[in-house]
Amino acid sequence: MAEEKPHYHGHRGRLRARFDKAGADGLPDYELLELLLFRAMPRGDTKPLAKRLMERFGTIDGVLGAEEQALKEVAGVGDAVVHTLKLVDALRIRTLQEAVTGRPVIGTWQAVLDYCAAQLGYKKTEHFRVLFLDNHNALIADEEQQHGTIDHVVLYPREVIKRALEHGASAVILVHNHPSGDPSPSRADIELTREVAKAGATLGVTVHDHLVIGRSRHVSLREAGLLGE
Repeated sequence: MAEEKPHYHGHRGRLRARFDKAGADGLPDYELLELLLFRAMPRGDTKPLAKRLMERFGTIDGVLGAEEQALKEVAGVGDAVVHTLKLVDALRIRTLQEAVTGRPVIGTWQAVLDYCAAQLGYKKTEHFRVLFLDNHNALIADEEQQHGTIDHVVLYPREVIKRALEHGASAVILVHNHPSGDPSPSRADIELTREVAKAGATLGVTVHDHLVIGRSRHVSLREAGLLGE
């Protein structure tokens, strides 16, 4: 008696053929994720894992942006899967970074927001980054300054201005995330922004904005009228 073939026999080939014929528009999100998981799992049925990842993180963006430990909490995720997902995430972030580096933020504002959201939107602890701008408001550098706990991170205004001067920057955009998902700025966020602005004022470094990144939206302190004098 011939050995019974697994139910997913031929599925990979059919899925690849559908993608080759129709492109991404012809496949739902979990099947695109399946295709990616083929690279990490040479054998076996990847559909259940793709669906579990989508159920846990909601979107492809959420899957790619999830931290390593969170990914490993999903049954079936091992080192190879984490490596594949984080490699794609790194390529995604690098592409978004290239879209804004060296270009005035006024003309690429949505790209700046997309880049910041990709960097910080799914972090489980607070991370503080600074975007350094030249005198044309073009991005010349981007650095993580500090990271902290689930609801707190310490930033030293003088260190921010020191790094700005080292980069030859004339302005900065402060960026940090709220792991809760709610980007509403706290009183501490507002006060910190004004402290950095005060530290930079005498040295010719302007705070262009402070972005607070949540799970699916952001708050600009400039747009909210909270930068102060």
